[in-house]
Amino acid sequence: MNESIALNETRSPVPWIQASNQNSSLELSSKLPIFTINPWDIMLCISGTIIACENAIVVAIIFYTPNLRTPMFVLIGSLATADLLAGVGLILNFVFQYVIQSETISLITVGFLVASFTASVSSLLAITVDRYLSLYNALTYYSEKTALCIHMMLIITWGVSLCLGLLPVLGWNCLEDYSSCSIVRPLTKSNVTLLSASFFVIFILMLHLYIKICKIVCRHAHQIALQQHFLTASHYVATKKGVSTLAIILGTFGASWLPFAIYCVVGDSRYPAVYTYATLLPATYNSMINPIIYAYRNQEIQRSMWVLFCGCFQSKVSFRSRSPSDV
Repeated sequence: MNESIALNETRSPVPWIQASNQNSSLELSSKLPIFTINPWDIMLCISGTIIACENAIVVAIIFYTPNLRTPMFVLIGSLATADLLAGVGLILNFVFQYVIQSETISLITVGFLVASFTASVSSLLAITVDRYLSLYNALTYYSEKTALCIHMMLIITWGVSLCLGLLPVLGWNCLEDYSSCSIVRPLTKSNVTLLSASFFVIFILMLHLYIKICKIVCRHAHQIALQQHFLTASHYVATKKGVSTLAIILGTFGASWLPFAIYCVVGDSRYPAVYTYATLLPATYNSMINPIIYAYRNQEIQRSMWVLFCGCFQSKVSFRSRSPSDV
């Protein structure tokens, strides 16, 4: 009985995505060449390459610019580092699965990707907390207490991410029991359920904090307008711009990760692998968009990019120093 099930089951060429295709697996095996490259894997590799290049620039700028040492830039650097590692992990996964097919390497690459993407999502939460603190405690934001809080968040972020990434390597995998596999092989169903639940908690926390940030921004703008004894058109424009930016940030994050997180919970390893690819690929796009939202829009980083790529700073270009509360 077990042998017949094994014959009917076709595993995806990706070692960490498994699915079944019972009706056409034997026919396809006689028509296609033995070695084929899945187009979805190529798209993931391309996505990883773009992610790695984008975030490597951000990491280099923050590392080599002494002025970018404030808590805000430390958190942006953490996010860029996590996304850089995620991009490298996608590239390595593509190389290893078609060059060196090994269960050990499969576990290592999956653990590496889990740790990287967990650190990326957690860094987004830390940046949200930092933005909230910069508005709620504006007078004491630049104190040593805030710096200590930021460093503690980073330690917790990377510590938890490393632990979650080590779980598959330390034995929480389905290599010995394929019936317990999730849509992301070799992770178990309970493992991806834990990761999805963690994501939902982070998403709810970010939503709650951004709603609070929205209220503070609107209240501050209204107070400034009242001090000027009239509500100008710029007041409504500034408030609308701030709210729109927050909506774009949270909307991009949710649209990228929610489909994959939901499918991890409701999906099954017997479902076609295309469903996993179709939800995973947009999730990687979040790491591609992060440097644009959080780094390249920042004018201090723009200034450093001028120096890095042009070799000199053009005084004609006007830059304004931004604070974490700028949205």
